[in-house]
Amino acid sequence: MDKLKKLVIATGLILSMSAFTLNGKSEAATTTHKVQSGETYWKIATKYGVPVNSLLNANNATGSLLYAGTNLVIPNTTVTAAEKDLMARLVHAEAKGEPYAGKVAVATVILNRVASPDFPNTINSVVYEKSNGHYAFTPVQNGAINQPSDAASRQAVNEALAFKGQGNGSLFFYNPNTAVSKWIFSREVTVTIGNHRFAK
Repeated sequence: MDKLKKLVIATGLILSMSAFTLNGKSEAATTTHKVQSGETYWKIATKYGVPVNSLLNANNATGSLLYAGTNLVIPNTTVTAAEKDLMARLVHAEAKGEPYAGKVAVATVILNRVASPDFPNTINSVVYEKSNGHYAFTPVQNGAINQPSDAASRQAVNEALAFKGQGNGSLFFYNPNTAVSKWIFSREVTVTIGNHRFAK
């Protein structure tokens, strides 16, 4: 009787484990999205704040064609809600009054710095980086980073995450009318949006 109970329990555990790890993915950790008419991979990636390339790969997509009613797998993001909030607060403080594209570009600079070997490798450490007694971002120095973000800044962060891995590789931004560092003017300019010049 004891052997039979053990066999039943062991069989139950194996079945549970195989159901949980079907196709090497945890069903509990996977998010799915039912495609609505008019949606694109870009819109869906922006909604969830995941790189569009990751979304395409997770769904073995070879083209951009989508059909309404299809269920897409949304890949897990490595960026936490707290990190998105921190980025959105920095974007809001740095790019208030700037065009929306400038907000996306500021968020992209943060992500590019995380990916660069020349900067810290986490969002928090990039935002709070201090060098020679100065913070990398003025809003950290003056406390504006502690103010809540707005909807446009939060959306800009999601769009920057969707765009991740594409673009011109901007690592810096500055206002050429107020910048005092001669060094920043020596950097290669990638784009100018509103009052901000972006560079690498």
